Amino acid sequence: MLNPSLKLNQKLFDKDVESKPTRAGFGTGLLSLGDTNPNVVGMAADLTESTHAHLFAEKYPERFFQDGIGEQNMAAIAAGLAVSGKIAFISSYATFSPGKNWETIRTTCIYNHVNVKIAGHHAGIMTGPDGATHQATEDIAITRCWPGIEVYVPCDAIEAHKATVASATTDGPVYLRYTRDKTPLITTEETPFETGKMYDYWITDNPQATIFATGYMLHYALVAAKELEEEGFPVLVINVATIKPLDEEGILRFTGHTKAIVTVEDHQVMGGMGSAIAEFLAKTNPLPMEFIGLQNTFAESGTPKELVAKYQMDVQNIKSAVKKAIKRKV
Repeated sequence: MLNPSLKLNQKLFDKDVESKPTRAGFGTGLLSLGDTNPNVVGMAADLTESTHAHLFAEKYPERFFQDGIGEQNMAAIAAGLAVSGKIAFISSYATFSPGKNWETIRTTCIYNHVNVKIAGHHAGIMTGPDGATHQATEDIAITRCWPGIEVYVPCDAIEAHKATVASATTDGPVYLRYTRDKTPLITTEETPFETGKMYDYWITDNPQATIFATGYMLHYALVAAKELEEEGFPVLVINVATIKPLDEEGILRFTGHTKAIVTVEDHQVMGGMGSAIAEFLAKTNPLPMEFIGLQNTFAESGTPKELVAKYQMDVQNIKSAVKKAIKRKV
């Protein structure tokens, strides 16, 4: 069942569940920061409205900088502003930032450990019809390898707002990952959120496996858990909103009984959230694991629903992965 202590959206399994893009949470979160912190500045690379940075730009034009199609310049300018005491939020599609400007971010922002918050939008195959050139499916891998950065992947628009606000209180660089299309609201304003902490969204008696899910794919994992419960395969579902720093204590706690794991993400399985968990467990407590995500391939153009099914990331494939992981237990 849904964990009652977390005040989750009780309508999340309904067909007409309210949906919003997580980028909307970035827009309202950045605006909220603008209202409360005069040192917050915003920047965009010719994608102000697409990234919802326009809310901040319209209210605080003196603190917003439109950098045009120049993602490298945007990162370097942001580093300079951060060195001067500002908290700079840079915003673009994730394939361009932190994709195209990866080296500039590394050298100017990461190496100097400055307060630049990198908002990567249109991430994952959720970007759909725009195709592989705009579907950022490697961005978790290329950011979490940087020393000293934190990486947040909110599950819905409400959590995206909270993650955006929380990033401003983190000393140093943060990568924030957002999606384009509308996805179901899983949380509520009352749902707790703390960076660096995992939460058990689906709980049960005597769970046989643990599903770790990140981003909007958490909804698929929860639907799978509900159906698995009815089929006699009770599981836990954990929301991993912070990829780095990883909640290592939480991983051990949520797998201590189940001894079998499935990770679920809209990202390449190599280098993503599942890899991060596997790296930790390889040193501490190796367990049977199955990985849901892109399997060493780019995706085609299509609707998000079509692509999730084609690349075996949907509810049925999550359920199959759970049953496979359970069978692998010693």
